[in-house]
Amino acid sequence: MKRYITYLLLLTIVLPLVSCDKFLEDDPTDRIPMDEAYETVNDLWLNALASIYNNIGGSNASQGLQGTSRGVWDLNTFSTDEAIIPTRGADWYDGGIWQNLFLHRFGNVDFTGDTWNYLFKQVLACNRALERIDAFTAKHPSEDVTSLRAEVRALRAMFLFYAMDLYGRVPLFKNTNPTAQELKLQERSTAFHHIVDELQAAVHDLPVDRSPRPGTYYGRMTAPVADFLLAKLLLNAEVYADDDWTDNTRPNASSMMWMVEGEQMNTWQAVIYYCDLLGVYGYTLAASFNDNFSINNEESPELIFTIPMDIYNYSNRFTQQFRSLHYNHASALGLNGENGPCATIEAMRAFGYGEEESDNRLFWTYFIDEVHHALTSDPVLLDDGTPLVYYPMEAHLDVSGTPYEKTAGARMYKYEIDLASMSDGQLRRNDIVLFRYADVLLMQCEAMLRDGKAGAEADALLNAVRSRADMEPRPATLDNLLEERLLELAWEGWRRNDLIRFGQFTRPYTDRPQLDADVKGYTLVFPIPGETLTASGSKQNPGY
Repeated sequence: MKRYITYLLLLTIVLPLVSCDKFLEDDPTDRIPMDEAYETVNDLWLNALASIYNNIGGSNASQGLQGTSRGVWDLNTFSTDEAIIPTRGADWYDGGIWQNLFLHRFGNVDFTGDTWNYLFKQVLACNRALERIDAFTAKHPSEDVTSLRAEVRALRAMFLFYAMDLYGRVPLFKNTNPTAQELKLQERSTAFHHIVDELQAAVHDLPVDRSPRPGTYYGRMTAPVADFLLAKLLLNAEVYADDDWTDNTRPNASSMMWMVEGEQMNTWQAVIYYCDLLGVYGYTLAASFNDNFSINNEESPELIFTIPMDIYNYSNRFTQQFRSLHYNHASALGLNGENGPCATIEAMRAFGYGEEESDNRLFWTYFIDEVHHALTSDPVLLDDGTPLVYYPMEAHLDVSGTPYEKTAGARMYKYEIDLASMSDGQLRRNDIVLFRYADVLLMQCEAMLRDGKAGAEADALLNAVRSRADMEPRPATLDNLLEERLLELAWEGWRRNDLIRFGQFTRPYTDRPQLDADVKGYTLVFPIPGETLTASGSKQNPGY
């Protein structure tokens, strides 16, 4: 009798980690005879690794690192001063979850648990792939699978990075049958060091190929992707090495030492090293900001890691843009908009909306004011025959009953509209940008400033990004840098990470008073799902 492997197979001890009705769903098409599944290295890639990549993007809510709703991207975006989903009359109240997310009432945002489940489902998939690699090696000792093993370790580290960033404490189990002890939540600093160690161990065995380029490594974990993650992790060292985020103190990253390629460096020197390395690999700014978000953005020299998109070949969805557009605006493009998310008033002020000299990226990032059809340039009309106008400075938590109920707020543009897209614009050809080189330059600039090296070199890094947008140079200061990260990286899912690192996440701003939980630091992380706490005997994060 043939043994069959089932991709979603888990033992009972892991059930509390995940949503049982979905995670254990038996899919016959996912079954492969064991004696046929792993006969060659290519079999190993297809049957042990490929399915992990299918889940970096997603097609359902709470799946994927970007593209879908109610997941990683929403938690990192709508909890900040970058974007908001106003209640618009009968639309977008949804039990109060969007208001609660914006107000930092995270215990009342139900999809925080779904996002945890998604991330650890991928950790489990990586563990399973490593077990399959070990079994293959035992059967085929002459085959070299070093690179595949490194690839999976780095992927697992990436998913753990997102989980640790969002939730603080995470389990670090390395198998598909963890005990209750192995499921215990580890302190954040322990998880942080573990993730860095895993990436440093894996990176030398990864190819240096460009992941965003179609070919063998399209959309895959490569050395540059791992180096980007190492820079991002170390840039946030003072946050991630802090096991008590409620005491208003952080460790000093300048005194933390790291072994990098046999040389001991402080944290900021290590960040600079990894950023420099990406330049050595040949990454550079694209000639145009918009090249990174065009329909055919695979050739941008700036992109480091993306989620591959295609109308016919991939199931990944990109929902952010069509969620944002007014119904009539989307309809004029052949789509079906949901008229929801928009920029905050704070974001519009940063971009200089309404000022004589606004940032050029305002017009590349948002639909604002009167809206025109992409092909004919004719005004898009409301149902009453008047032109559709977006009102950026009317974006509030609840616009119900106001004249701006359906038109408040600047809407998401950034990605070129693909008029050949399907499924209401969700299936499209623009690859979703996860990591890019402009972020690297800004990280390097920040590390220099934090290492006490303000001056011409730091200024040049900041102004390389500004110059590409045809903006006047500015001195590199931490305040200018935080604003630049919003101007350059809006809608890319980094705002929460940035605000926490800069100590600005819990401050009050328009429509968001500072809660007592913010003052005490509780809201710097999200709550851990109760089922996980029960399974592991761990305590909930403070304040929840």
